[in-house]
Amino acid sequence: MRRSSSSSRSAEGEGGFDPSAYGRSIADIYDATVEELPTEATVEQLHVLADDGPVLEFGIGTGRLALPLAAKGLTVAGIDGSGDMVEILRSKPGGEHISVAVGDFATTKVEGLFSLVALTTNTIFALPSQDAQVDCFRNAAAHLRPGGRFVVEAWVPDPATFHREAALRLLSLTEDVVLAEAAWISPAEQFMRTTKVRLTSEGVRLLPANHRYAWPAELDLMARLAGMEREFRWSDWNRTPFGDDSRAHVTVYRVPIA
Repeated sequence: MRRSSSSSRSAEGEGGFDPSAYGRSIADIYDATVEELPTEATVEQLHVLADDGPVLEFGIGTGRLALPLAAKGLTVAGIDGSGDMVEILRSKPGGEHISVAVGDFATTKVEGLFSLVALTTNTIFALPSQDAQVDCFRNAAAHLRPGGRFVVEAWVPDPATFHREAALRLLSLTEDVVLAEAAWISPAEQFMRTTKVRLTSEGVRLLPANHRYAWPAELDLMARLAGMEREFRWSDWNRTPFGDDSRAHVTVYRVPIA
């Protein structure tokens, strides 16, 4: 699975980036793939961070977080690259009341200013380059009120888990579903190509995704370039302190109040 750095640069090039591709491959089973995520804890913390103000979710998807936030009485809007995912959101009770723009959340603008912009579930890494990720932080800041927050949830890169740039791991195992992941990494480019393999009684599904990963400190610098300051960093949505052994982080950035 070894590949040249030139091929990795081609794979991540923004000219070939299609924000709708991920949704096309997974939309019909997306909800089943995220059943084990801590949705209740995530929604509770986002509700607290929003401070009863309006919320904009980058990568709103099928509404896993947006719908329960709206059910708590918050005004929620979203941006997503996949019309397929948004169509499923629209089909759910309450989905028709959520304003969603279909487009690249690194650059797409919506009307209004928000108390909270949320980008969860490692979705920051779906953007194909450092430039696109910096644009995303700037786009979040442009949608925030003074004192508003941008929260990012992402895994902490760990290239040491790869052997000769490749890895194969079992993600979950139940009587009904086996989920494994094959991955190839380019440390020089901070780029990872993955394909999840989902096996059920109905057959095999291949779920490809690319990741331009970044360390927490790099994301902090992106926030500073966008005029935001780091307010909190936790290991999870239960506000567990972040430390050397943390394999993921939830980081909250804030627009200063002039």
